[in-house]
Formats: sequence, structure tokens, C-alpha cells
Amino acid sequence: STESSSGTSGQVLSVPGYPPFELGKSRFDQSVFSGRLRHFFNVIDPRTLLVNDSGLQRSVQLLEAFKTGAVPPGTTTRDLWEAQKVKDAILHPDTGKKIYRPFRMSGFVPYGTPIVVGLLLPHSRLWHTVFWQWLNQSHNAAVNYANRNASKETPVSRFLTGYVGAVSAAVSIAVGLTVVIRKANTLPPATKMLIQKFVPLPAVSTASTLNVLLMRNSELSEGIEVFDENRQVVGTSKVAAKRALFDTAKTRAILPVPLLLIPPLVMTFLEKRSFLRQFPRLHLPVHALVVTAAFGGALPVAIALFPQVSAIAPKDLEPELQATVAAGCKELYYNKGL
Repeated sequence: STESSSGTSGQVLSVPGYPPFELGKSRFDQSVFSGRLRHFFNVIDPRTLLVNDSGLQRSVQLLEAFKTGAVPPGTTTRDLWEAQKVKDAILHPDTGKKIYRPFRMSGFVPYGTPIVVGLLLPHSRLWHTVFWQWLNQSHNAAVNYANRNASKETPVSRFLTGYVGAVSAAVSIAVGLTVVIRKANTLPPATKMLIQKFVPLPAVSTASTLNVLLMRNSELSEGIEVFDENRQVVGTSKVAAKRALFDTAKTRAILPVPLLLIPPLVMTFLEKRSFLRQFPRLHLPVHALVVTAAFGGALPVAIALFPQVSAIAPKDLEPELQATVAAGCKELYYNKGL
């Protein structure tokens, strides 16, 4: 069977499991959590990191051809959805510029896992704790900046302020808790070691939330663009910016919980088994596998809590924007960012 492409004479072949292609839309239902979860498992697919410039160019050209109804013969719905997946994974939706691999959402797990392993390893010296917290917040800051809502230009100084604030918070909390635990002379050494495994959780969760709020605070004063279903910009809204920022902050607060809670629990269980006692050299690779599995599962769940392209009713916007909205328009949209 075939479908018309973009309402023109070009034809696209249907493939089971791939719905009719809609440019700029998700392959999955974004109004429900299960659809967003499947969508974001697609978004974080690390295979898109292997796509080179020519592969990206082919994907962009295919999508442009779909717009004009001039798709090559034999083009399928799968081809189009995969092309959009590649484009969305590599190019920023607002700027159209390439995002560096370590800072893409598809690179968050592969590049972030070694950092999380480092955070969760037992540290004998405080500078080890400082180093891993700094590295983690530096990576988070870069990911936040790369995947921000970029419909409005923001001075770099604002992002530097957010970065310094987030790193300071993470290091202060982690070092403070570590010192308190070490000075707790009434606790047995084994209990101290167990508690120490969970120190990164409050530090990272608090700092990650602060990271987003500080680095993107300019959106609250300047607003972000809202647009209609045809992607036509209606105006700039501070109300939409507030929703976007706080929804993203909630995501960043929730993400570290399973990521930094599950591995210590699993590793504490495994360390009591004879397998790791017989082969202590396998401790680090097993730890890395557990972290990778927790990271890969927690990330799409956390970012699926809220749609990336979120809807807002015109009546909830500023009065001056409401006056510009076309009659009969029930919803407008904005890029929440990731």
C-alpha cells in the first residue's frame, strides 16, 4: 500500500509497524506516558552516534524531498521515520546546528556511564570526591546547554554562573556528607562504607536541579517562543518558559534517584556472593554493567515524564499574546528542551 507524501503526488510505501509519516511529529503517541517512553528510547538510541556527516545529509535531503513530494522511488515509511530520528538526534531543533556527540541525548548514557561509575566508587581521599562531582556537573552543564531551548540568544556569562553554582553545590554537599560520615565514630566501619555509597545521590540530585535552574534562568526573564501546529511562531512567552524550565528541573531531580540508588543496592548484594569474592578483578566491570543498565533504563523514564514539545492553552498565556492567537486555536506549543 502507499500513502501520499505531504499532500502531494509523491508516494511513500507503507511498512508494518511504522505509521504514516508526519514531518516534525513523533512516531509514537506523545499524549500518553507509554508513547513518550517509546519515543525517548528512540531518542537515546546510541546507534545514531555512529552516523557520519554523509548519513546525516542523506537523512536531511530525504526529509526535504518529502516536503516537496519528490521522494525517491521505493521510499518507505520506515525510511522517513529513521531519517527524522537521525536528524533529531544530531541537530538542535531550534538552531539546526550539530550537537557534539558527548552532549547529545543519545550520548548521555555512553559518555555519562564512566562518570557515574567514578561517582559510586569508594573514595579514600576527598579530592577524588571533588573531582568526580566536578566532572559530572561539567558534563550535565554541557548537556543542558546543548539541549536547551535556543529560540532566544542567551549570554554565555549566564551559563557560566549556572555552571559555577551547580559545581559548588555538588562539591559542597558531597564533601560535607563525606566528612560527617568519617567523623561519626560510633558507626562501625562496614556501616560507614555502606552509607558512603549513597553520598552521591543527594549531592547529584540537588546540583542537577540547580544546574538547570541556573543555566536556563534567562528564559524566565526573556521568555521562549510559542508556535501553532504548523510551527508558525505566535510570540514569546514567559509563562511557557516557566513551565518548560520547571518541568525540566523536575526531570533532572528524579533522574539521579534510580541511577545512584539501584547500583549501590545491587552491588552490596553481589559483593556478598562468592562469585565476586573469588574474582575480585571483575568487581569494576560488573559495577559498570549495573550502572549502564540503570542509566539506560532511568534516562528515558525520567525524560518521558513531560513531552519535549509541550502544549499550552492560549488562555494560559500573557494577555498580549492571547490577542494575537487566531480564533478557534485551542493549543499552542513550545520546545521544553531536554
